[in-house]
Amino acid sequence: MYSNENFPLPTVEELRRLGHDVMTLFETGKAGQAMPDEEVLAFAHAEKRALITMNRKHFIRLHRKNPDHSGIVVCTFDADFVSLAQRINSTLLDQPDTIGHLIRINRPRQ
Repeated sequence: MYSNENFPLPTVEELRRLGHDVMTLFETGKAGQAMPDEEVLAFAHAEKRALITMNRKHFIRLHRKNPDHSGIVVCTFDADFVSLAQRINSTLLDQPDTIGHLIRINRPRQ
């Protein structure tokens, strides 16, 4: 996976602990460059990685415009970062093929 700049690092770390290969925008040297979402998605696709983001609205729109990507995982913000990572992990175990898919991870209702 490739985490967008707005994605919480504690969730990335928990996903890694759960066995996922997650690359961050910061680790690629692209942080702080105000990359357009289209470029972020294209980079993830070129790396054969699903993009994971909190930027739901823009990436859902990009998916609808062009579903030719390695997957987009859009998440609702949850301050319980470990719980968020566990929901992502569980969803990806149930749907390991992300290519061309939009996967929604929602915060549990209170």
